This record gives sequence, structure tokens and C-alpha cells, in this order.
Amino acid sequence: NFTYCPATGLAEGNEHSDFAGWAFPFPGVFLMEEFISKDEESEIVELMDQDDWKPSQSGRKKQDYGPKVNFKKQRLKAGSFTGLPSFSKKIVAQMKACSVLGGFLPVEQCNLDYLPERGSAIDPHFDDWWLWGERLVSLNLLSKTVLSMSCDSEDSIQLFPTFSKENGELSPPGSFTQTSACKNSGKEGINCILSPRLVPSKEVTVAIHLPRRSLVVLYGDARYKWKHAIYRKHIEHRRICVTFRELSAEFSTGGRHEELGKELLEIALSFQGRPV
Repeated sequence: NFTYCPATGLAEGNEHSDFAGWAFPFPGVFLMEEFISKDEESEIVELMDQDDWKPSQSGRKKQDYGPKVNFKKQRLKAGSFTGLPSFSKKIVAQMKACSVLGGFLPVEQCNLDYLPERGSAIDPHFDDWWLWGERLVSLNLLSKTVLSMSCDSEDSIQLFPTFSKENGELSPPGSFTQTSACKNSGKEGINCILSPRLVPSKEVTVAIHLPRRSLVVLYGDARYKWKHAIYRKHIEHRRICVTFRELSAEFSTGGRHEELGKELLEIALSFQGRPV
């Protein structure tokens, strides 16, 4: 019932929903369109398709480049991990131009293949945070889709009224005095004060539109407070998602498993890998 606007960082109420005319700041999303070119996209997908795609859950297929992990028992070893694929070296280098990806060192890459004929989807979920760090980075290839965000929290969200100025721009959250709407409704000369509105987080869903060849980064609240999903209805054609993950603090400098983290990063960033 809300749509994320990359230009403002606001989740804006959809026109035909109960939240039309309302918005709230949605922190923790970075979206860059046209992150790679059409030629680069074709080359990457061609190289991926030279390797096997293994069946995965919910009608997806996958290729994993990462360590062997048992998340339930919190056990981890390099296993047959030989690094990220060679074609990712250029992608990772390009990430350094993104303001939110300073110091980002991917230790795992997961390619997921979605097809409407297979009913491909992924249910609302959090990515693990014992092993994986704050920033989740995904490259969206071959077709557009929608990342659907939902929240199980008992908290409430404070919505702010938005209304169009003469130039058609949205007023920022916090602008509550709205005289023009009152004039339009025949109450000329009376100032309307629109107060913020509180709604349960569970009633709010936010659509993040991912164009073809776009890069999206989830961090902060969007990573730890909001679950993300891809629904079947948003898979119209073949879609490949390339997700990169970094290490958590526990496996980074000063962490309890720092040495193992160093070993895994060294393997990952050799860029000599095949799917495990």
C-alpha cells in the first residue's frame, strides 16, 4: 500500500489505498539504475548459463559461490568454496562508486534464476545476521521486478500528510498546514492543520520497484526491521538476481572469528570461483 521513492527516500501511500496522501521516511535503501550496460548484462548472463543451475525453493534455481554454512548450528567452513566468479571482479570494482558501499568486501555471491512458468518467488524473510553483515547488495538482471517490504514489529509508524504544491512537488514530512485543500473544499480562509497519523507497522507494505540492470542495497532498518520478498505476480519474464553479502562483525577485524573471516575473504576475492 506504499511505494518507495528513490528521489525523496519516502514511502508514499498508493493512490487507491487507504494511505493515499500520506508518507513516511523509509531509511536503509540505496537504488542505482543502469548500474551496468546492456552488453555487460548479456555477457554476465551468458557466462552464468555455462554453469549448471541447481533447483532451489519456490520455483527458483540457484548458483552459490560461498562457504559451507549450517546456520542452525552456526557452523562454517570453506568447504569447496573457490571464490567469487571472475566476471564479478568488475561488478565489485564498480560498487566502490556507490556512497553506501565504502569498504564493502563481498564474501559470498548467490545467483537466483526466476521464471514465471515455474511460479518463482521468495517469501518474506530476513537474511541471516550471524554470518552476513549489514549491507545486502543485489543486481537485478533481465527484467524489472518489485521488492516487497513488510514488518512484523508491534511498533507503529508515524505517517505525514503530503500534498502537491503548484510545481507538483511533494511537501516534506512535517509540513502540516494545508490551506489549499481547505480552499478547494469551500472553506476558504480557514487553515486546516493535518496531524501526523499513527498506524501499526503490520498494516504497512512497501513496494521498491527494481528496474532492469539496477543495483539495490538494503541496510539499517530495511535490513534488520523489514522483511523482503519477491511475489509471483512480480515475475513477468526471466529474472536473475545476483546478491552479494559481506561478513558480520563477528567475522571481521576484532571479531571472535576474525581469522576465519580473513581466510574466507582471501578465497572470495581471488575471483577464481565455480558454483559450489
